[in-house]
Amino acid sequence: MNDFNLLHEANRYEDTAFPYEMYCVNKYGISPAGRGYRDMHWHEELQFTLVTNGTMQMQVNGQDYRLAENEAIFINSGFLHMTTELSEEGEYVSFNFPAKLLSFFGGSRMEQDYVLPYTTNLALPVTILRQDVQWQKQVVDLLWQLKDAVRNGEMFGREYFLSVKTVEIWYILIRELSKKAIRQSDSFICKKKRMQAMLTFIHENYAEKIAVEDIAAAANISDGECHRCFKSLLHATPKEYLNTYRLNKALELLAETELPVTAIASQCGYNFTSHFISSFKAKYGESPAKYRAKRLKDR
Repeated sequence: MNDFNLLHEANRYEDTAFPYEMYCVNKYGISPAGRGYRDMHWHEELQFTLVTNGTMQMQVNGQDYRLAENEAIFINSGFLHMTTELSEEGEYVSFNFPAKLLSFFGGSRMEQDYVLPYTTNLALPVTILRQDVQWQKQVVDLLWQLKDAVRNGEMFGREYFLSVKTVEIWYILIRELSKKAIRQSDSFICKKKRMQAMLTFIHENYAEKIAVEDIAAAANISDGECHRCFKSLLHATPKEYLNTYRLNKALELLAETELPVTAIASQCGYNFTSHFISSFKAKYGESPAKYRAKRLKDR
């Protein structure tokens, strides 16, 4: 099994006759059980994530998106993603559902013209939904309605309500973005798939010694093509991305464990603690020890 498949999340719906799930996530857990905070994964389902409290940062295919309370993000099927940052009081809900929910029935005109063109060719990979654009605010308001409905076990026809409102959200999204949604070229799709393979390799092996040729080999491409993929899609070199990912993992360990700095450096792929400390200070402006002390003081 390749590493990309190891990151696959298979949603296990409580009601298989209505494959629809809302995940509630904070820094300390996810309900129902699933993959969320600092847990890279992908799934076939479409996803809308609504920030209900605090702030968060979502990484999708290596690119970061920062969201505040009452903002949301749409993530299309098959994209690697995870929450990389969440404020202490941060909370969000993610609605996951299969694209067939939007089609009414297989082979329908709705499926052919208004679902598959947007879910199968990367035309709408990620969409941020904020409050300062009217149609985006309308979608966010509908997501709050979905949240309330999911929790209302006594609501008449709850599944029907959730389906209707979800289709309404989808209609607004494609109505507003259809002119901007351009079918991606085969070469672009190929580059995206290569990037997914390389990011998966990094996320699974960041604690080990990794060279650029190792990252490139994960996608069966040359070192030069590896650099071009990272530069064009992430605006960083493979080494820069690897270092940032390792430092993000170090932040997590500093905040949530009592491991000594030397052990954290080793677990995050740094052979020398001095190199880890200098890299940490260059990115965050303070030493790992000072960062941990501040976090302990804020608790």
